[in-house]
Amino acid sequence: MGQKDKPSKEVPIQAADLDTRTSNGIAIPSKDKAKDFSSQGVTDNDIFMLPGSDFQLLGFLTAVAALVRLFRIYQPSSVVFDEVHFGGFASKYIKGKFFMDVHPPLAKLLLTLAGWLAGFDGEFDFKDIGKDYIEPGVPYVAMRLLPALMGVMTIPTIFLTLKATDCRTMTAAMGAGLIIFENGLLTQSRLILLDSPLIIFTAFTALAWTCFTNQHEQGPSKAFDASWWFWLVATGLGLGATVSVKWVGLFTIAWVGSLTVVQLWVLVGDTATVTPRKWFKHFLARFFCLIVIPLTIYLGLFAIHFICLVNPGDGDGFMSSEFQATLNSKAMQDVPANVVLGSRVSIRHHNTHGGYLHSHNHMYPTGSKQQQITLYPHKDDNNMWLLENQTQPEGHDGPIAGLNAWDTGEPVPIKDGAILRLYHVVTDRRLHSHDVRPPVSEAEWQNEVSAYGYEGFEGDANDFFRVEIVKSLSDGVAAKAHLRTIETKFRLIHVMTGCALFSHKVKLPDWGFEQQEVTCAKQGTLPNSIWYVEQNEHPLLGADAEKVNYRNPGFLGKFWELQKVMWTTNAGLVESHAWDSRPPSWPILRRGINFWGKDRRQIYLIGNPVIWWSSTAAIGIYVLFKVYSVLRWQRGFQDYSNLNFKRFDYEIGTTVLGWAFHYFPFFLMHRQLFLHHYFPALYFAIITLCQVYDFATNRVSALGLRDRPAIGKSGVAALLAISIVVFTLYAPLSYGNQWTQRSCNKVQLLKTWDFDCSVFPAELSDYAIAPPSAGNAQQTAAPVASGANEQKNQDVNVTPHRASEPSISRVEKVEYRDQDGNILDETQVKELEGKVSFETRYETRTRVIDSEGKEIADGPVGREGVAPPHPDVERLPETAADQPEDDGREYPATASPEKDIRKEKSVEKADDGKPRPASEPSEATR
Repeated sequence: MGQKDKPSKEVPIQAADLDTRTSNGIAIPSKDKAKDFSSQGVTDNDIFMLPGSDFQLLGFLTAVAALVRLFRIYQPSSVVFDEVHFGGFASKYIKGKFFMDVHPPLAKLLLTLAGWLAGFDGEFDFKDIGKDYIEPGVPYVAMRLLPALMGVMTIPTIFLTLKATDCRTMTAAMGAGLIIFENGLLTQSRLILLDSPLIIFTAFTALAWTCFTNQHEQGPSKAFDASWWFWLVATGLGLGATVSVKWVGLFTIAWVGSLTVVQLWVLVGDTATVTPRKWFKHFLARFFCLIVIPLTIYLGLFAIHFICLVNPGDGDGFMSSEFQATLNSKAMQDVPANVVLGSRVSIRHHNTHGGYLHSHNHMYPTGSKQQQITLYPHKDDNNMWLLENQTQPEGHDGPIAGLNAWDTGEPVPIKDGAILRLYHVVTDRRLHSHDVRPPVSEAEWQNEVSAYGYEGFEGDANDFFRVEIVKSLSDGVAAKAHLRTIETKFRLIHVMTGCALFSHKVKLPDWGFEQQEVTCAKQGTLPNSIWYVEQNEHPLLGADAEKVNYRNPGFLGKFWELQKVMWTTNAGLVESHAWDSRPPSWPILRRGINFWGKDRRQIYLIGNPVIWWSSTAAIGIYVLFKVYSVLRWQRGFQDYSNLNFKRFDYEIGTTVLGWAFHYFPFFLMHRQLFLHHYFPALYFAIITLCQVYDFATNRVSALGLRDRPAIGKSGVAALLAISIVVFTLYAPLSYGNQWTQRSCNKVQLLKTWDFDCSVFPAELSDYAIAPPSAGNAQQTAAPVASGANEQKNQDVNVTPHRASEPSISRVEKVEYRDQDGNILDETQVKELEGKVSFETRYETRTRVIDSEGKEIADGPVGREGVAPPHPDVERLPETAADQPEDDGREYPATASPEKDIRKEKSVEKADDGKPRPASEPSEATR
């Protein structure tokens, strides 16, 4: 038995007698051990029953958070970083234009609601970083207020969470203070971005689950009472909201789910109070609250998403034809079902988002130099083909000539195996292929496809294509026997060469208007060589002919298709970015993100190093503790008989598990990643720091700090004071305030913190004479390496200069950078030659120089659009011809039909038949 009169000393005890201990870690007789699933040493930490002084302190901390978060929230008054995307989505929601984003809709809907309530009409497009909000009257402050207020609410949330874990009030206040003065969380919460909603919903979920766990650990007496149900339902609501902002919420679900499994396992072991029937009651309660409720919320928000986006937009090219047909003006009237000889049809590609087989009166610049065949994403007269037999029909006086030869007599269905010619109605040329390499995909297994001939020309054998119905993909018995509109999926096999009409995600250059390449592939993958008829017209198929149309996928069909497209697009975001970083660098705050630069100011996302490094150290302390405890357990020590030891392991282990679930999965991702992806894990790391501190100063007697509360309070004050000082030092980068080069250089502790101190003037008084910069950013370029040492080079943009300053010259300089953005010298570059590949990325730096060509140290007046927007939300199709073959489903066909039509019309055919480049070559057909 332990001796209760001297808690500072302990006597050896047999393991059989050490079933539990007091709060001091002293043994309690085994007869006092709970005989149910309740946990020893747990009290009711009801956050609604806190003393009034705690709520007063909580109110004060929330007020401070509001001042910090809302200070100069109108600054800057132009588009910042990913406001390009998420502000743009608000415009599309208001106009009802469908878009595709890799994130679920909740946060975007909330941002749209905030803008709409403030009078936003959706006319502002948020197109470029640095684009002014003031002149067009955009209510950007109201839209920024939403994430800012959510950021404010994170402070009371962490305070209450720490109180629910039985931390002292001063420790809870410390956690709230660390969140208030964390520069990274501040920066992210002041802009029209998704991370602030993600953090508050993650934090709310953690609070609700912590409170539920506290109820659960009190045993059968609390099970299924009102408080127990309240917090379990609240956890489900939090999970639903979190996963509806970003799929990072799946990590939160995994955290809660793993702890739920532990709880149910403990319940299995309680044979005294938990019968099988009661265990299933526990299971069903958790299943409903933690699975059904979140799933219902997730589905409901996508239902709202579809209700709002009813018009075609930039994103519908990602979706199937059936999906697109549900949008306004995309719906198709019923068309004749049977495709017959002489039918005027449009033929769609089955796989790459349904582009149409297309031709226009422009020639290939190389190869056969015959008329181009492309895949075009919009309805157009140039998509119409007349289906001819290989021979003309016989009349009374011999073969009937002309295009209308099949318009009389009985309709002749086109059966599987039929040999056809495809006549392009607008240009009077037939679909043609031959043993010539395509202009872009010059592979041996691909032949060029062209349009060949002229009006009245009978054609040749290279015009013959055999219909091969793909029965496994065709819908219905009739569609497997002969061609039917929409229902029949088929291949067109070139009779002379045996290749199949084929298209993939490769885009043609400017001379092909960046439309998708069509070839004839001898070894093409099945999905990319499958086609179907969409439009079908024939004089013999009148109003009484059988009609078909696209099947309405319904809500669940659209929902599931969109999830697959989101997943594929998200996984495909593998291109390097100027400001991306990898998970190993996040806990040590190795690199930030450049958000914005203008008028000699800059916003750079960087965390408070004191808070980041101390929270990472707390994670390390627990890991060392766990290793130490496991080793001692293996050696037979009875450390887990000590109540404080056991509670330290479980309580802090639960939080560290949350950190791990929100951090380590990123190591498995090959997509673009950024520092802000660490924010949910950072939240758990800060909680871990507070819990470790609370145990050390208030609950563990061996350190001697529990009996000296003044030391614990002094430590809290010191940590907060240091954090506030460091926060102030980096505040100009968080708020976009005025700063000086000297102050900037002093706090640039790591070389990898690549905010540009040369942007700022030498003295604050220089701001009084510097006029605002104008214009938008442009981009140019520098080589970067990829492979073992992938390089990423920041995009720096042209900056207007003051008329009073010396002339500006453009200096071209090749820089080599590693994966962290560090510049490599010539020696390092030579060492890497042959070991890595180098990618070229373009960048423009405008430098102010004197008459002797020397750069003025004061730097440029400002840089608008310092940070390029990263494609974390919309993936644009690639145009490279050397991409590996795949199904191409993750790439949209195009963006705007008006742009494509303008391009084609802007090209005038020269006398020699060679096309002249379009007048708008920079407008890519996406």
